[in-house]
Amino acid sequence: MAAPLRLAAAPISWGVCEVPGWGYQLPPERVLGDMARLGLRDIEAGPPGFLPDDLAAARALLTGRGLRVIASFATAVLHRPDRLDSELLFVERRARRIASLGGTILVLAAATGQDGYDAPYTLREAEWRALLAALPRVVDVAASCGLTVALHPHVGTAIESAFAIDRVLRESDVALCLDTGHVFVGGGDAVRIAREHRGRVAHVHLKDADASLAAAARERRVPYARAVAQGLFRPLGDGDARIADVLAALRAGGYAGWAVLEQDIALAQAPAAEKDPARDVERSRDFVRMRG
Repeated sequence: MAAPLRLAAAPISWGVCEVPGWGYQLPPERVLGDMARLGLRDIEAGPPGFLPDDLAAARALLTGRGLRVIASFATAVLHRPDRLDSELLFVERRARRIASLGGTILVLAAATGQDGYDAPYTLREAEWRALLAALPRVVDVAASCGLTVALHPHVGTAIESAFAIDRVLRESDVALCLDTGHVFVGGGDAVRIAREHRGRVAHVHLKDADASLAAAARERRVPYARAVAQGLFRPLGDGDARIADVLAALRAGGYAGWAVLEQDIALAQAPAAEKDPARDVERSRDFVRMRG
């Protein structure tokens, strides 16, 4: 029998996001307290500014609640050679901080260079070549800090569509962060990736998604941020992203990495008790636990 998936939590499930103007940002004490109460002791670090910049203060905030950092999300513009050196320096700084907090995974999104994730971006051929050439350099930078890179397909980045994901899998050997929600919104098939590319999946973000809102966001009939605010991402099992099938494929393939519960939300204001984000996280946690 396969071992149960190792579950972790991420601040975005409480609406904490790096995008300017995303929404109300809950304080770390609230978010970390909820994570600990739910028994999710392993976490992603959240965006810059969520944890204190001072490492000692950040460690104290975590250890006081019995939490540890396993990974962190970072973005870098990789398709522009004129920016690559400065982007690699940013990646190195981020990687060193993650490692200093105990993390082992750098979850990397190939940013477009624009703010937010609403605008689509299709790489030209020269930009594709530049990005593919940059990926091994990012992997080397992260490895020098003791981290593994997991490239994250993400709406509004250079790697959004099923075509883009397939090209990265075909023309590079970088490991993947399989984000079930973003792959679904981008038109990809997370079940197929888990089955056919099991050796490339180094990290998993588990989120479900509503098919109607996903199509609206994919076709840019609704801006991505607005779709999120309208409930694009759902507790596991409540959407259309075939999460049970993804879990089955991961287990069949012997996946031994982290499965991060990550229901992206945007809060208009401080949540009232009846709108507690932890309730959805708890439902997702139980959905995974019930399946092995």
